[in-house]
Amino acid sequence: MQHVRFLFRPQVIPAWTAVLLALLLAAFPSASLQAAVRGLSIWWEVLFPALFPFFVISEVLIGFGIVHFFGTLLDPLMRPLFRIPGSGAFVFAMGFASGYPVGARLTSQLWDQRLISRAEGERLVAITTTSDPIFLIGAVSVGFFHNAALAPVLAAAHYGGAMIIGLLMRFHDRRETGTPVREAGSESRSRPRMAQAFTAMHRARLLDGRPVGALLQDAVQSALKLMVVVGGLVVFFSVVMELATSIGLLHAIASGISAFMHAVGMPAALAEAVVNGLFEVTLGAKTAGAAAGSGLLHQTAIAAFILSWGGLSVHAQVVSLLSRTALRYKPFLIARLAHGCLAALLVYALWSYLGPAG
Repeated sequence: MQHVRFLFRPQVIPAWTAVLLALLLAAFPSASLQAAVRGLSIWWEVLFPALFPFFVISEVLIGFGIVHFFGTLLDPLMRPLFRIPGSGAFVFAMGFASGYPVGARLTSQLWDQRLISRAEGERLVAITTTSDPIFLIGAVSVGFFHNAALAPVLAAAHYGGAMIIGLLMRFHDRRETGTPVREAGSESRSRPRMAQAFTAMHRARLLDGRPVGALLQDAVQSALKLMVVVGGLVVFFSVVMELATSIGLLHAIASGISAFMHAVGMPAALAEAVVNGLFEVTLGAKTAGAAAGSGLLHQTAIAAFILSWGGLSVHAQVVSLLSRTALRYKPFLIARLAHGCLAALLVYALWSYLGPAG
């Protein structure tokens, strides 16, 4: 009896899942290969050129002390608003500009440098895991929906929702005091804050000490290692989705979601987009754009949910980046779900103001 109980313990579930996936790979080899090729194509043609430059640039900027510059300059703004040290402003800028999973990568680096506490890191990664503007405008609005006029309402719902999540995350783990404010000396405090920020950046650069050539080489090597991890996860989830489709699992999930959406007055035809978006953001947004006859408003709301949720593929990338830190996944998961629901609601609220005319 004890052996039977052991087989169904939560700790054993990942092992049984791996066994099941191996069996499905053997049962559907052709479909698995095609799915792997599709995932590899997405990584090479879309993700690698989009993310690799940002990974390299962010590594170089950190080596030059830009994080300490933002930390000193924007600390009086970031702490009252989001209960995050000023160094988080650098992650805000890079995360919003380059999209997931750059925010998680930079957050883990701030943790390694002991510039943030656990609660501050969990707040930061929850806020900055967003789509990049190029994907939101170019791929989703223009490419999938063929309607550039959707960009304002999508962007307002997605990024506005992220900022609201940031304000709500102030209350996350309130018992933790956070990192202390780094006080400057009496002479430094009398100087303008901009001068203090440049001084902090210069000191950080001296402490780093690497020549520019070595810094660039390390940045490229680090970025390549990270891109391999991202690519592997994209291929893996592409195969998992194909296997789940082959055994009818996705269809069963879609049926349940379809019934729920019908109950709340949304087109049931968008259930497939939701299911795809739960796993992979690109496929989910593309399916939402192709769901003709569901109503553009509802299609946009579902796309906003998918962009803000991020898909389990992005979740896995974030977890892998945070695996060497003490940051927990649960706050990130709750924040992503809340962000998705909030973004969808914001689309409905803002549609008459920012939605396409007519």
